[in-house]
Amino acid sequence: MKTIDKIPTSKIQRATKLVSTGAKVGVNYLKYYGDKIVSSETEAKERLNKNNASDIYDGLKQLKGSALKVAQMLSMEKSILPQAYVEKFSLAQFSVPPLSPPLVLKTFKKYFGKLPNDIFDTFNATSVNAASIGQVHIAEKDGKKLAVKIQYPGVAESIASDLAMVKPIAMNMFNIKGGDSDKYFKEVENKLVEETNYILEIKQSKEIASSCTHIPNLLFPKYYEDLSSERIITMDYMHGEHISEFTSYNTNPEKSNKIGQALWDFYMFQIHKLRNVHADPHPGNFLISEQCKLIALDFGCMKSIPDTFYIPYFELAKPENINNKDHFIAKLYELEILRDDDSNEELEFFTNMFHEMLSLFTKPFHVDIFDFSDAEFFGKIAELGERYSKSTDLKKMNGNRGSKHFIYINRTFFGLYNLMFDLKADNIKINNYTNL
Repeated sequence: MKTIDKIPTSKIQRATKLVSTGAKVGVNYLKYYGDKIVSSETEAKERLNKNNASDIYDGLKQLKGSALKVAQMLSMEKSILPQAYVEKFSLAQFSVPPLSPPLVLKTFKKYFGKLPNDIFDTFNATSVNAASIGQVHIAEKDGKKLAVKIQYPGVAESIASDLAMVKPIAMNMFNIKGGDSDKYFKEVENKLVEETNYILEIKQSKEIASSCTHIPNLLFPKYYEDLSSERIITMDYMHGEHISEFTSYNTNPEKSNKIGQALWDFYMFQIHKLRNVHADPHPGNFLISEQCKLIALDFGCMKSIPDTFYIPYFELAKPENINNKDHFIAKLYELEILRDDDSNEELEFFTNMFHEMLSLFTKPFHVDIFDFSDAEFFGKIAELGERYSKSTDLKKMNGNRGSKHFIYINRTFFGLYNLMFDLKADNIKINNYTNL
């Protein structure tokens, strides 16, 4: 894979890159208008989406950092983005062009004050895994194989300016209006700032590993603070393959269910027992060992769940509450989905919309055992998302609604559901975490 010798770090450099990417998108639209003359609307739109997804991703992967992280987050929203964007943006999860070896050594010395070979017995300057915020290298010390994650230069310093550039696009995409929309972007910004603080990530990683080590078939690496810094993390090298690699060939349902139960128990224990959850469940953050155990990595993005959100959110996972109209509406107000300034039309529309969504999305919680390999269930979720993404009525209304906590809790569940479906996990005991 081609490596990168330089990352734009200043606000002007990064803005210039986005502008040039925007120009390519403009050219793609000109081609699209011509293409419609000789092709069907569907074929022309599909080519437009592929061209735009490719050009936007190519621009973002050069920037890295929060701009690429947003693309990664959007790739998990499979019901919102066209498939071409999902496929291209999902590469941000664990496959982006890495820094070149000379830039790696320069960056390491800047962050640690020494070159890698002054610290480790061996260090491979060629990355084995590159994502949106950092990349991983293999090292050895005292006979132990280690994974060393190095943050890309300029990532932490460019978060605010990157999000300012992305904000107009996001507001248009999700139809967000009103002055109080800043709470959503501040939530994302705060989480991204936390993700660039590797000292905090080590602390969070050790806490989660300590709290969840008793969960069957779940493994964590050991972290080394003396070989880490605010921008470098050193941990045990964990042998395994990404979930996406495993699911590409696995046909053994027992293995799928074993991994799926471990994954589900891990998340339910965090959410319901710890009230603090790993809010970044994408394939790049999990490995599967040769012994068919789940290895959990990368705890930079943790979301604390306050009672004011947890209680009404999970009350709406119960069918008796969903089907009690007065109670249901009261909880929608508590979760800031319904607003005091809503018109009668907005109240009716969003009440019906969220009733339909929650009736479907909470189905796993209505039973003791659930089949996450059920294509019909996930097909209904995709159809519902597509229908509302195209709704002309929804586009007329203020999409600025819902507690700020929805951003990362919904992201967690969408990511978890997608991983469970990819695994084709069946016969999953939903409340198994209560016995752990």
